[in-house]
Amino acid sequence: MTPTRPNPIPNILTAIRLAAGVVMFTMLAGAAPGALDAILSPQAQQDFGVWAFWIFVIAASTDWVDGFLARRWNAVSRWGAILDPIADKVLITGAILGVLASGSLPGIALPCGLILFREFAVSALRETTAGRVQLPVTLLAKWKTTLQMVALAALQLTLLWPAFGLQQADGSPLSWQPAFESFAVFLIWFAAVITVWTGWQYFREARRQMGGV
Repeated sequence: MTPTRPNPIPNILTAIRLAAGVVMFTMLAGAAPGALDAILSPQAQQDFGVWAFWIFVIAASTDWVDGFLARRWNAVSRWGAILDPIADKVLITGAILGVLASGSLPGIALPCGLILFREFAVSALRETTAGRVQLPVTLLAKWKTTLQMVALAALQLTLLWPAFGLQQADGSPLSWQPAFESFAVFLIWFAAVITVWTGWQYFREARRQMGGV
């Protein structure tokens, strides 16, 4: 009997998320002040920011959907296991770089940098210890990714108040917006703390499996 091939839809969603991360970053970079001022009008740059936000939100939602479908349809594959964390890292890294390029949100450079350093460090750890150390993704690490995505969506939204018409007639912010911005900054700091903690757990586990070398 010929074995049935697993349903490809979860892997297709993951591939779409990977591509969406690249497109989203391109749009966020184009919307950044001074990036493409000579080519794009202020309205076009604002539109780029809005499109990038919705691309990020939709792509981030597929992170849960493709995993759910893969488990429900018993379609978990080695290729999907490889592609999924890559797609997540591209999406998150692109969002972080795009938000930082805006230059208008104080207090986020350090937590964003910590997140990037951790992600690259853990990726390097997995690569250099492949075949010698087993580092399965922990439940906290999965929640860490979700928290990062929620925080980055909130940060992007704070940059788009005028684009969504969320401002007073004179252009000043609405009464609740400063509190929301503070909450978004808190979320990215919280995500950074969890991110660094899970990274330390991976390095501790790798050291344990290698005999404490």
